[in-house]
Amino acid sequence: MSSDPSRDPAVARDLPALRETLNAFRAAGESVALVPTMGALHDGHLALVREARRRGKRVAVSIFVNPTQFAPHEDFDSYPRTWDSDLAKLAAEKVDLIWNPGVKTMYPDGFASRIVTEGPAVADLEDRFRPHFFGGVATVVGKLFIQCRPDVAVFGEKDYQQLRVVTRMARDLDLGVDVVGLATVRENDGLAMSSRNVYLTPAQRAVAPVLHRTMQDTATRLRAGEDVAAVVAAGGTRITEAGFALDYFEARHAETLQPVTSLQDGPVRLLVAARIGATRLIDNIGV
Repeated sequence: MSSDPSRDPAVARDLPALRETLNAFRAAGESVALVPTMGALHDGHLALVREARRRGKRVAVSIFVNPTQFAPHEDFDSYPRTWDSDLAKLAAEKVDLIWNPGVKTMYPDGFASRIVTEGPAVADLEDRFRPHFFGGVATVVGKLFIQCRPDVAVFGEKDYQQLRVVTRMARDLDLGVDVVGLATVRENDGLAMSSRNVYLTPAQRAVAPVLHRTMQDTATRLRAGEDVAAVVAAGGTRITEAGFALDYFEARHAETLQPVTSLQDGPVRLLVAARIGATRLIDNIGV
């Protein structure tokens, strides 16, 4: 992907450079929309960038692989890092600013503070399997919001519990950021786009769309009035029989993430997390 060098984004790697660029935007009275990412950008990320462009005069994208949201057994060291490709894609989208700090910038020696989250962060979903995760996410996103002072921040709905946690945090801490969720971008066969999809073998990739198909079928049965517990249990069995190790398949309230027993309990979201081989996939849809 080629880009016009005159349109290449400003790249800031330390706080003085970040503030200089943002101060120029603010002095001109321009709103800022932020897209936080860990790089390895795909079409799902670019959809977030385009939504940010609709919502802000200036678009900033952060690229930071955050070590505090990875457990020791997870894939921090092997997480894909594709700076040249990411830069070219963001230049083509005419992004204004890339915030690309190093670990020492985000977590300097002696760093001793963190944001502790409750509410949707302790819903017995991702937090059951990754208890470290939302503390790391909330702290780094809180820092990004404070550093970049965006008017709007755009997140994908694929990480649905994360979206609910960040939305609640921004509201609770009066951070002045409008958190916007964008519908999951999918491959043609329904698989949610993810930077981790590159880990799938061809055989695993062929099986992976079972997650989305199962959620769709489950949602159809729930809308037809079938029993929530029975239908969700059947969906979990289908996922397991396809070759996944299932972490959870749940029907939850779309805002609070609390369990539901019927569609009358409020807006309902189906959420799934499962491993195939060494790769863990998550997904969700509204009912």
